Amino acid sequence: QVRLVESGGGSVQAGGSLGLSCVVSGYTCSFVMSWYRQAPRKEREFVSAIRPDDTTDYADSVKGRFTISRDNAKAKNTMYLQMSDLKPEDTAIYYCKTSPVPGRTYGNRDCYRHYWGQGTQVTVSS
Repeated sequence: QVRLVESGGGSVQAGGSLGLSCVVSGYTCSFVMSWYRQAPRKEREFVSAIRPDDTTDYADSVKGRFTISRDNAKAKNTMYLQMSDLKPEDTAIYYCKTSPVPGRTYGNRDCYRHYWGQGTQVTVSS
């Protein structure tokens, strides 16, 4: 059974920093790991992604402030999001997600699925 468990959310004042973690278990495929967030009354939006080769993408709104990384050692698939210079508009529930690598062929059809974590709240006060 695939599980994604986020941790590290909390409350911080504007200008502060927080770190999030996402541990993936029960998943043996090579995959892209991503962070998304959803603020109250808004659509869920992309934040950042990291591929198996450690190349990364960021939303324009977080570039230069957030850093994504992953640790694949010993099959412990863990992803991190280090957030600095936080702003009130960063307040949201942050979700981690796994996705198949675009263009890759998998022998196991479950590797083509997308999985989400349960989310962790980040609140930034002004």
